[in-house]
Amino acid sequence: MRDLQIDWLKCFVAAVDAGSLSSAAADIHRSQSAVSMQLKKLEATVGHALLVRGARRFELTHEGQTLLGYARRMLDLQAEAQAALQEDEVTGLVRLGVPDDYASRYLTPVLKRFAPRHGGVEIQLDCEQSTSLIPRVARGELDLALVSRDNARRGTLLFHEPMVWAGSPQFDVWRRHPLPVAVYEPASPGRRSALNSLALQGRPYRIVYNSSSLAGQIAAVESGLAVAVLTQCSLPPHLQRLGAEHGLGPLAPMEVAVYRSPASKGNSAVDSLQRMLVQTLRQPVPGPVKTRA
Repeated sequence: MRDLQIDWLKCFVAAVDAGSLSSAAADIHRSQSAVSMQLKKLEATVGHALLVRGARRFELTHEGQTLLGYARRMLDLQAEAQAALQEDEVTGLVRLGVPDDYASRYLTPVLKRFAPRHGGVEIQLDCEQSTSLIPRVARGELDLALVSRDNARRGTLLFHEPMVWAGSPQFDVWRRHPLPVAVYEPASPGRRSALNSLALQGRPYRIVYNSSSLAGQIAAVESGLAVAVLTQCSLPPHLQRLGAEHGLGPLAPMEVAVYRSPASKGNSAVDSLQRMLVQTLRQPVPGPVKTRA
């Protein structure tokens, strides 16, 4: 096997992250034909098809999924070496917003990759609900935010976060009729998902608790006041995940996206952090193993 070239890997990762050759080409400032040629060289070298065309975007083959992790690590190491040697270090302030439930689970791995490469960038972090972060980004008060998006055109989609019903194992609140429910503010996608699910079941409920904070939702459940809908990543281990066996139906997942303020255009520090968020958190669409004729 020939050596894996950095340009090949860069085109491969860009195609996975962007979902199409045209978008990948724009992201790495190459022509679409050049990206296609680099991918063909990479596949010829490894002896496997890596990407196949899905309904809307590229899908990874089994070999593509295997290579992707290595490719990201190799590109990260190259970027760290370049950052250590370059004189013009990226500097500046990035005002970043993230909901509490996404902060530790998703932001930590991004910052662990970002900090060694961009030590001259200061990050100002605000933790609020997505319903508060989205208008702040739109007004230019924040540069970037990781949000549960409220429409399909909001920001760059990264992944789908499952939603779960949460209850306390000490209280059989789910048996009550009507069901007592704790909810977020009216504009919250989580609230909408919970109430839509109950409506589809035809299950009577009453809202007994409103809170815009994750801590407030957990407190309502811990006290036996109500059941609540939480993101899967924020469900504490001491709370019980409820489901069909408790008379509770499925929930629509959250579409988690990175949303950027138009006012931050041209800010290299924001560019770097946005790119790192997408590279670290965007989940590719897996597909079956296929070979080309």
